Amino acid sequence: MKIAFFGHFGSPNFGNEITLQAMLCHLRRLLPEAEVACICTGSELLAATQRIETVPISRTFLRSGKFRGRLARLLRRVLIGVPSELCRWFETFKTLNGTDVLIIPGTGLLTDAYGLFGWGPYNLFKWSLIARIRRCKVLFVSVGAGPIYSALGRYLVKSALSLADFRSYRDNASSEYLKEIGFPINSDRIYPDLVFSFPKTMLPRNDCNARKRPIVGLGLMPYAGKYSVAKPSDATYQEYLECLVTFVRWLLVHDYDIRLIIGEIGDRNMTQEFRALLQARLGGYDQERVIDEPALSVEQLLSQLAATDMVVATRFHNVLLALLLNKPTISISFHHKCASLMSGMGLSEYCHDINHIEAGKLIEQFQSLERNAETLKPLISQKVEQSRKALDEQYSLIVKSV
Repeated sequence: MKIAFFGHFGSPNFGNEITLQAMLCHLRRLLPEAEVACICTGSELLAATQRIETVPISRTFLRSGKFRGRLARLLRRVLIGVPSELCRWFETFKTLNGTDVLIIPGTGLLTDAYGLFGWGPYNLFKWSLIARIRRCKVLFVSVGAGPIYSALGRYLVKSALSLADFRSYRDNASSEYLKEIGFPINSDRIYPDLVFSFPKTMLPRNDCNARKRPIVGLGLMPYAGKYSVAKPSDATYQEYLECLVTFVRWLLVHDYDIRLIIGEIGDRNMTQEFRALLQARLGGYDQERVIDEPALSVEQLLSQLAATDMVVATRFHNVLLALLLNKPTISISFHHKCASLMSGMGLSEYCHDINHIEAGKLIEQFQSLERNAETLKPLISQKVEQSRKALDEQYSLIVKSV
């Protein structure tokens, strides 16, 4: 059997990478003889880290400079763009020869907030359609949906989903969103995010804090723009930064240390921006109490989260991984997936909307989180275990279906 994965993998985003790792671990356990490949955005990097065959989602055949003028751009599309895309369709058909199953594993892939191309709806539809022409089964597994702004984006997403032999969504919010745009979910299932199935044996132990003060993990993220709201504003990002500066000031005064957490390699620029803002707003604070050691891999991210006592994070998978490690956590929500995750974990009161962020409210939530930490930990552990069992059930369904 040959299985191909499709997604934004081999990327600098640790959440996407750990999603693929989790599913690879389980399919290799359940189908040890299967041949595995991945159709992805970062094919060279993924081939090196996961030792699997990789194929780029959309190969670049000819690089060309910028064309000025409407006529020049039109000629480029006709003379270069159309023939190149026809070649990509042919290459897709050739690549899927002999493939039995195409799996779209998790992540928030069903959106056009980052465009129609790349890992967006157009190529998702193209690969799904060619897979069906090749009589290859198509499985959407614990995927997230929305936002989808354009009529073409909605058409392509719904068309790709309609080609699937199996569909599941990672939360109610995703399934409800698809219903709202007119896709009949019928008997489609809802299963937790795939990262909940990351093997326990690969998780670091929660480090005993040898420092004098509790450590709060503070997860930073550039503003998500149209992935968050239809009409994003720079003011939201500035208010977010100022709120976190006020929060850090409060933590330092009340004898906590802070570890800055990122969820994507590109976030390193933001930590530098945030440190500069701290210096401008707080002046001569003890910089050793704000630990800034940007993670370069999933493994480093997990170790850093394990070394915290509590976490306040923005990126979805930073929140999820903190919960996986049984850390009392506040989510700064920039997308319905964040609120849905916290609701599913029984932690709705610890979800804070980034579009209406208030330092005073965040501090109150943190104080409540700390007071209730010992009560919350068994609840978090129980919810994580329930999610693991649900995903075990889903993996069994997938193996039977292929």
